[in-house]
Amino acid sequence: MDNELKIAKEAALRVGEILLKYYGRSYEIREKSKNNPVTTADFEADDFLRDTLLGSFPDYGWLSEETRDSPERLCKERVWVVDPLDGTKEFIRGVPEFVVSIGLVENCKPILGVIYNPVKNELFSAVKGEHASLNGILISCTNCQLLSEASIFVSRTETKDGLWEQYEKYFRKRIESGSVAYKLAKTAAGHADLFISLKPKNEWDICAGDFLVERAGGKVFTRKGEGIRYNSRNTFVPNGIIAGSLGLVQNAISLFKC
Repeated sequence: MDNELKIAKEAALRVGEILLKYYGRSYEIREKSKNNPVTTADFEADDFLRDTLLGSFPDYGWLSEETRDSPERLCKERVWVVDPLDGTKEFIRGVPEFVVSIGLVENCKPILGVIYNPVKNELFSAVKGEHASLNGILISCTNCQLLSEASIFVSRTETKDGLWEQYEKYFRKRIESGSVAYKLAKTAAGHADLFISLKPKNEWDICAGDFLVERAGGKVFTRKGEGIRYNSRNTFVPNGIIAGSLGLVQNAISLFKC
């Protein structure tokens, strides 16, 4: 796995250069669907990742937000699960909370995760059998166990939509931040105690971050308390996710079951 990790990290750094080439400048913006933009930077980053990762490991499968899906990946033992630019809305607005996210799955379970924020030069990484790190320094989820003492990362959009109003009283502090993958990586690094998403996500949003949290001593479940299988035929994760230390995650799952 050392070679996969080395190439994934190098690819993430190179994609970071591609994203910064466009960041704060002019580029094409299109709407894939309502409130779901995509840019020139997304596509160029995706092309580079696909050429680099599949060029190095041609027998692996491929699942990316910006590549038309193919059922061929379902027959592969190992599959790259990537988001070349997670946090496109922040990227467009000039907010430095966007990342490239690279996950590698083996038999439906993540075995590698690399997430890179090029503006802040933060490279989060983990590989099977080793602890997660940020720029080479080991990281860990917090050991907070009580919701009333917990700080939580949440989506700005979910806050704007009023989805958190009924839950605010249960937590000590709510921190709005962009990019699902980035919030997972920062949770793995202990920058908050929990990350909770109330809205559905896709595999490419969470695969690499899920593994980082696990290798940092935490867990990621759906809000119904279910584990997540990757490289599924349907990549949609409908119930949102909760990430953090196991005890705190279990307490949050109980809250949403009430």
